[in-house]
Amino acid sequence: MTVEPAPAGIAAPDTRRPAPEAGPGGADPAPAGMAGPAGGPGPDGAEPALVVATLLRGSGATGVETHIREVVAFAAGRGAPATVVTPFSWVMPVAAPVFGARLAIDRVSPAASVAWYRYWHRQVLQAALSRALAQTPHAVVYAHCPPSAHAALRARRSTSQRVVMAVHFDQSQADEWVDKGRIRPRTKVYDAIRRLEAEVIPALDGIVFLSPSSRAALVGWLPAVEDLPSIVIPNFIQDAPGPGAGGRAGAGPAGGELVSVGGLEPAKNHAFLLQVLAEANRLGRRCSLDIVGDGPCRAQLRAQVTALGLEGQVRLLGYRADVRSLLPRYRLYVHASTREVMALAPIEALAAGLPVVAAPVGGFAEMVDPGVEGLFWSVDDAGGAARLLVGLLEDRARLARMSAAARARFTRGLDAAVVAPRLFDFLRSVSCRARPGDARRAGGSP
Repeated sequence: MTVEPAPAGIAAPDTRRPAPEAGPGGADPAPAGMAGPAGGPGPDGAEPALVVATLLRGSGATGVETHIREVVAFAAGRGAPATVVTPFSWVMPVAAPVFGARLAIDRVSPAASVAWYRYWHRQVLQAALSRALAQTPHAVVYAHCPPSAHAALRARRSTSQRVVMAVHFDQSQADEWVDKGRIRPRTKVYDAIRRLEAEVIPALDGIVFLSPSSRAALVGWLPAVEDLPSIVIPNFIQDAPGPGAGGRAGAGPAGGELVSVGGLEPAKNHAFLLQVLAEANRLGRRCSLDIVGDGPCRAQLRAQVTALGLEGQVRLLGYRADVRSLLPRYRLYVHASTREVMALAPIEALAAGLPVVAAPVGGFAEMVDPGVEGLFWSVDDAGGAARLLVGLLEDRARLARMSAAARARFTRGLDAAVVAPRLFDFLRSVSCRARPGDARRAGGSP
């Protein structure tokens, strides 16, 4: 098959948390709650082993890694621990110099760095998966991007090892790299990413969409996806502290009115939130905002805070490991992303009983019913957003109703206890389903 060119981004660094230090010999420290290795097949009818594959370290603070940890925790709670396999699971002599080389390449060509990262992390992940799957003849590999799915398809040894991919991207990973400013559209690297997706995704045994919008976006340019066994299952988290667990505004050093959580990168559009606060000031309402997260836009946002005269109103808290315990101290969660699939931070906010105000992009349209659990605003109109925000903050009765509804929305359809069983039922069904051409699909496919 056609693969992406080897000499051509670097993975955007974990933006809510710095990358962890490697353990002895360069191996990753085992993420909390991530058990392994998975056992081999049990007696006939036994549930297949779950092997989770990702290019990421697994212990970072990205939404993908949070999803993985929630899946692993739920599996452990069922008495069937999952194995998480990453490019760092098996220390190869070539891995450290190859992974390190991308830093030098990045200074010369971000696009070449992106391609280098994707190619070499995929190659090392494939080797690590080959070792893991040799011990688990009956397994479902739950991959979290097209490169990790590609590695799994090539590493599997028989058709009793199925490969399912979760779609964490909107339309294509190529477009997300464009949003990060790492590559340009319709270039060699962009086209190579699209080609890989077009060849790998139809070869999967199943696919998990995190929102109806992500399904529609992928099917829109890759119709073959419709022939795959698939399911739409939102992101989920284990129950978090509900309203009152941490108090409300002002209850503790991190308390305040507004909070937003996410990597400080262009697509998260935090600059818009600062514009909204400046417009609210002109309306005579000073709002406080805490932004949790870190990333390449931090210096730019600090400068904007100063330029808009928002000192004393805005705090850039950086990465916080205790986000879930902090959230109940606020009154309202605000989000300004221009591209999302099914963001986890707003789900954490709903769990804490915080109404959510965001643009109706991606999974937000399925997560929030405007006027019930929150409101939608236009990220093209800071003045209109400020009026909407001020009106909601001043209406305490409405805010209280939305807070109760937010918590109920989480309990009803975003709690791991409710959602995760559907995911595991789907993975089990894929392991039992025959697909045309199975005899030709083992080893080295697609």
